[in-house]
Amino acid sequence: MTGPDTFVRIPKERVGILIGPEGKVKAYIESKLNIKLDVESEGSVTITLNENASDPSVLLKGKDVVTAIGRGFPPETTFRLIRNEDDIFDLVDLRLIFGRSESDIKRIKGRIIGTEGKTRKLIEELTEANVVVYGHTVGLIGSFEQVDAARNAVQMIVEGCQHHTVYKYLQRKRTELKKQKMELWEKPPE
Repeated sequence: MTGPDTFVRIPKERVGILIGPEGKVKAYIESKLNIKLDVESEGSVTITLNENASDPSVLLKGKDVVTAIGRGFPPETTFRLIRNEDDIFDLVDLRLIFGRSESDIKRIKGRIIGTEGKTRKLIEELTEANVVVYGHTVGLIGSFEQVDAARNAVQMIVEGCQHHTVYKYLQRKRTELKKQKMELWEKPPE
């Protein structure tokens, strides 16, 4: 008997990336999280907890990793979720904001990416979160604070803020995050 299941759908064109060359990506995810991935060619993925798994929360982590790959992240980036226990995956679905208006979604995606990818790169640099714009979604991977700052920047762009306003926010947030990090390092052990 196997453990509980969870189910994810990913775009068909991302199935090969999830499996990886010679099945290595799938095998890595399965071994590190102690789960089994049953991947169908049309994009259905069933995630099952292995019998000997001691922590059922790995099902949720597995779902995040599979969804992140499905939403455009390279496997190496999604492995950050496996390596760093505190890292999270977040998804902004632009359809929830703009409905099915393809022109609005395309326009906002262009603003989030920026000329030659400048805006997306700046969001990544200043927050240290990974950002992918794919289809109708914006995917974010990082610590809670990093993802929160990146999500706020994306939200500001969606709401129509000018890019320089978003960049100022990100600079301020970066300073705050660095200050918090320094305080953690300087704090004497109790």
